[in-house]
Formats: sequence, structure tokens, C-alpha cells
Amino acid sequence: MIELFTSALVTFLVVIDPPGCAPIFASLTTRAAAAERRRMALRSCVIAWGVLMFFALLGEPLLRTLGIQLASFRIAGGIMLFAIALDMVFEKRTERREERAAHVEQEDVSVFPMAIPMIAGPGSIASAMLLTARANGPVETAMVLGAMTTVIAITALALLAAGPLMRMIGARLEAMITRILGVVLAALAAQFVIDGLKQSFPSVLA
Repeated sequence: MIELFTSALVTFLVVIDPPGCAPIFASLTTRAAAAERRRMALRSCVIAWGVLMFFALLGEPLLRTLGIQLASFRIAGGIMLFAIALDMVFEKRTERREERAAHVEQEDVSVFPMAIPMIAGPGSIASAMLLTARANGPVETAMVLGAMTTVIAITALALLAAGPLMRMIGARLEAMITRILGVVLAALAAQFVIDGLKQSFPSVLA
């Protein structure tokens, strides 16, 4: 149970990447007042948490309705997470986030692009569905949801402290942490694919 919580916590930390979201949020809200910046930070995290909670709890029934097997989603989700991991290792993900942020002209950035897709993006949605699918029973599901909520809370703190946090971490340290986390995410993504293949071909990969 603790292993599942730790795995979920690391997965959400890597995919959502609170330190990586902080500089984007800081650059998008440079002209906003301090009170409005705090409201946008909290609002974006609450919206993202709601989106992830929806897919974590209702994602599997949705797949069944669409006729998609969970094993297929595990394989697809693992491949998607592996692609994100490669982007993190080679710093492509940060470049795309900054490029996306540069095209945002509206003042309130809490819904787009912060909540969706920077916090609750394809990778975090896939992770929420995959991890809750791996949970056996309501207790383990609660552990996954608790890990997800913890990471959202960490993200909120990172956004609230975006300016000082960026000065403290620095660009070089942030790049190093991102690469290390990318390698960890690649290993977790590979495990998702292996689990999906084992479920699809139990006699071959027993």
C-alpha cells in the first residue's frame, strides 16, 4: 500500500512538475496584482484537481463504455508518459510550455493554460486513470487520490511562491532536476507498458 502511494506520488510529481510550472506562471502573471496572482494560482490548482479527480474516478467506466480494454489504455498511457519523459530529458517539454504561454493574451490564466493543459494535461490524466486502475479496493484508491491531492497542494505552493522559488532553484538546478525526474518517469512508463502487455498476453509474458 505504501509502495503504491510512493509510486503515485513520484509519478504525479514528475508528470505535473510543480517547479516547472512555477516559472511559466510567474511569467504569465507579471502584470497581475499580488492578490489576483494568488487567486489565479489557487483557482488553477482547484480546477486541475477537479479534472484529475473526474478521470481518476470515472475514467475506467468511460473506457468500458467506449469498448477500450484497460490493458490497451495502460500500454497507450505508458507510451505517452515515455514520450513526456524523453521531452523532459532533452528539455523539449519546457520549451513547448514556454512557447504555449507566449501565445496567451488573456489576463486570467487560471483555466488556460495553467489548469489545462499544464497541470491537468494528457500525461497527468493518463496517470490518474492508470494508477487508480492498479489500485485494489477503496483503500488503495484513496491512497492514489491522496498522492494526487498532495502533489496538487505542492503545485499550489510552488505557484504561490513562484518568484522566490525560481530565484532559489536557478535555471541550471531546475534543468538537472528535470532530467533526473525524466529518467524516473521513463522507468515508470516502461512498467505501465509491461503491465499492459502481461494483461493482454498472460500466457506469453507470465
